Amino acid sequence: MLKEIIIKGIERNNRASSEPLDTDTIRLAQGNGGILTKKLINDVFKNTANKELDLLHDAASVTFAGPFLSMTTDSFVVSPYTFPGGNVGALSIYGTVNDLAVVGATPRYISTAFIIEEGFSMTALKEVVHKMHQAAVETNVSIITGDTKVVPKGFGGGVYINTTGVGDSQETPIWDTSLIRPGDHVLVSGSVGDHGACVLLAREDYGLHGQLKSDCASVFPLVNAIRDLEGVRFVRDPTRGGLSVLLHDVATETGFNIELIENNIPVRPEVASVCDILGFDPFVLACEGRVIAIVSPDISSEVLTHWRGIKNGENAQHIGVISKNTDLKGRVSIITPMGGRRFMSELEDEPLPRIC
Repeated sequence: MLKEIIIKGIERNNRASSEPLDTDTIRLAQGNGGILTKKLINDVFKNTANKELDLLHDAASVTFAGPFLSMTTDSFVVSPYTFPGGNVGALSIYGTVNDLAVVGATPRYISTAFIIEEGFSMTALKEVVHKMHQAAVETNVSIITGDTKVVPKGFGGGVYINTTGVGDSQETPIWDTSLIRPGDHVLVSGSVGDHGACVLLAREDYGLHGQLKSDCASVFPLVNAIRDLEGVRFVRDPTRGGLSVLLHDVATETGFNIELIENNIPVRPEVASVCDILGFDPFVLACEGRVIAIVSPDISSEVLTHWRGIKNGENAQHIGVISKNTDLKGRVSIITPMGGRRFMSELEDEPLPRIC
């Protein structure tokens, strides 16, 4: 019996290797490391990859300007894999670059690993890799090494991408919550909730449609513009959990309160409409191309001027202030358009899974 099972398995593998390759469908055999894997890599990854991508070795050797290195790792599982303004490939590059940028590093290199579900469209995969390459060229990073795995149909979500990014800087990370002081200003580089609302619209199960695009982009130009300014305390990009999670983290870590002015927080009308219809809070929806900075009030206007002169920073706003309260510590409150005050909801449930 065991012998028959082994023979059948060998025959099945032999058939898989000898059958004509369906040029628009990913097969399990393309993840076995053999001929079909090499063909997949050559046809999809090598043809559109950076010149620096090393396909012959298990690791890449690189150089740095240094002397300090920053490293980040992330996984991207967004559903659907493509959405207005980007796809999972572009998102994986921008997300990795942004995590390096907000600690003051210049992004240099990215490694990537693809987990692809059997049956995924080859055409779609090529478009994912193409957008990934475009984003890498735009952000001046090199994709230098990678890996590909194929999982059986039903055991994946189309395509997942894992990345590791490395950057360098001339000094150690210069921004930290420990630098934040009462009276500091909270700034945002643009409208919030765009990415989350865009992915929401792209999901057919809600039956909604609109012209909204994701804010998926590199924040390095925004960060680089203020890197040398004295008085920048803290910089971060509001991804999962959006504005709410980031500011609650700051409030909890510092023990200071944060007072936001609701009228000052930029929210696109399309995002507000989606949230009103489906009951979402725009302040907990992910952004993928925005920066939150906490700065000294002395340079607040200067930072906004820098940002407003840069692509994706045109709608930068001063949205709040850091305050100290001896009775209630670590709270985030919002001053409403009517002059009232309410506490910003802290995220508990997952409002929108697989958002990035």
